[in-house]
Amino acid sequence: MGLSLKVEHLKRYRDIAGLLWKYGRSDFVRSAGLDQALDAPPSVVDTGSAELAEPLAKDLEALGPTYVKLGQVLSTRGDLLPLPFIEALSRLQDHVKPFPFEDAEQIITAELGVRLSKAFSEFDREPIAAASLGQVYRAALRDGRQVAVKVQRPAIRERIVSDLEAVAEIAEFADKHSDAGRRYGFGKIVEEFRKTLIKELDYRQEARNLATLRENMKEFAHIVVPAPIDDYTTSRVLTAEYVKGRKVTELPPIARTELDGGVLARELFNAYLKQTLLDGFLHADPHPGNVLLTEDDKIALVDLGMVARIDPAMQERLLELLLAISNGRSDEAASIAIKIGAPKEDFDEPEFRRRSAEIVMLNQDASVAEMQVGRTVLLMTRASADCGIAVPSELTMLGKTLLHLDEIGRALDAEFQPNQAIRQTAAELMRKRMQKAASSTTLFTMLMEARELLERLPRQLSRILDTVAANELRFNVDAIDEKMLMEGFQKVANRITLGLVLAALIVGASILARVDSSWKILGYPGIAIIFFVAAGGAGLFLVVTILLSDQKSRRRKLP
Repeated sequence: MGLSLKVEHLKRYRDIAGLLWKYGRSDFVRSAGLDQALDAPPSVVDTGSAELAEPLAKDLEALGPTYVKLGQVLSTRGDLLPLPFIEALSRLQDHVKPFPFEDAEQIITAELGVRLSKAFSEFDREPIAAASLGQVYRAALRDGRQVAVKVQRPAIRERIVSDLEAVAEIAEFADKHSDAGRRYGFGKIVEEFRKTLIKELDYRQEARNLATLRENMKEFAHIVVPAPIDDYTTSRVLTAEYVKGRKVTELPPIARTELDGGVLARELFNAYLKQTLLDGFLHADPHPGNVLLTEDDKIALVDLGMVARIDPAMQERLLELLLAISNGRSDEAASIAIKIGAPKEDFDEPEFRRRSAEIVMLNQDASVAEMQVGRTVLLMTRASADCGIAVPSELTMLGKTLLHLDEIGRALDAEFQPNQAIRQTAAELMRKRMQKAASSTTLFTMLMEARELLERLPRQLSRILDTVAANELRFNVDAIDEKMLMEGFQKVANRITLGLVLAALIVGASILARVDSSWKILGYPGIAIIFFVAAGGAGLFLVVTILLSDQKSRRRKLP
């Protein structure tokens, strides 16, 4: 049975069907009934080719903002896509025309509740950046501070909600009717994507993210995070300090020679390691467009619509994995990856350990210019998924983040060594984690628990002593049933004794059979025959008794 094509979703169904058909999933399109939405199916391409990664990214850009964001989310799923596609989608950028200034002015006025001229002393009419969800203008507050104002596109929420409905229906169908859907759970991926995108549409959340990251990065002298201006921020308008800069990856060679690139690369890498492995709050989209080199040669981190949160237990495992990879301990890296993920019933551990050894060895054999920790982590996630391990999003997010940092670090310093940076930073991170665990808040919690224990202790000790004095102390031990055990031993002893008596009767009868006697039964001595009959009857009785006893025991064990 195919999908029910809603009229309002027809174009979106056609777009998705065309994309699936083009990239080799025509079988799914037919089974879903989506071929009806195609006027002329595009030619099918070989999806095994890495050369198709860039065309896929361009096709997603052409489909609009929802699909651009979907591609960016898929770039964090190293367990679903090959590495060339991850790299292409990680660079996915918005190429959209800016919307009119009059629309932006109307949104700002409605959101802030005042006219533009009242809120700002200056406001450029031309945007300095235009993206799928909004566009950014340069302005100045009444007190003279230079700010950047991000304004959400008109009706973008309604369009995204409609797009997501179509994508969710197709994902649900795939989960029910395809092996890939049942294995990876596309419906769950779309639901996580929906939650992420809805949060990104609330600029108040992004303002809180900016404030949090700014506080966490204050110890790094060369890292800049713009401060949000809360009084000028709403769900559709975000105002923050203006940071002028350019993409690190677009620096000309002459400009790089004037930089202390090694210091910037190490500090940026250490800053992201701290975010991931200590703070648990990660700027999850550090592509070159969001990491800028300022005029005073600092690194500015902008656009915090997409962030990730990592719990302390996962932070420790990720740190252990990075250390194992950077030190070339492939078997240890494989063991940690198994702990991080959730092995399925079809998990092939020998194959996973073999592939992990190859991946880690490639990283160790690479030259300084080729060494990429992010690439290695993403390859590990892919191997995990192929061998039957459910990979958590934190691991793929770490791989994508490090992949971007490898590129930016190399642009700042061609000799930058991420493995060495991880090893040098690990000890400091562990020390800070211990300090964090022994913080004043943690110690206060421990003291509160100790105080409660000391308050209850005298009363509990008094009750125990009163019970002992009254000779009422009892211990309930969940151990073996001694009575049943003794009965079992007795049955065994009785059966052994009866067996020995029967054996004696048979041996005695055999000896008497050789002694000549006047009283014979069936031509044999009568006493010998009587002993044989008695032994046979007793033996038969013993067999019947054992069988009946065993049958009763089995019945008692049945629920």
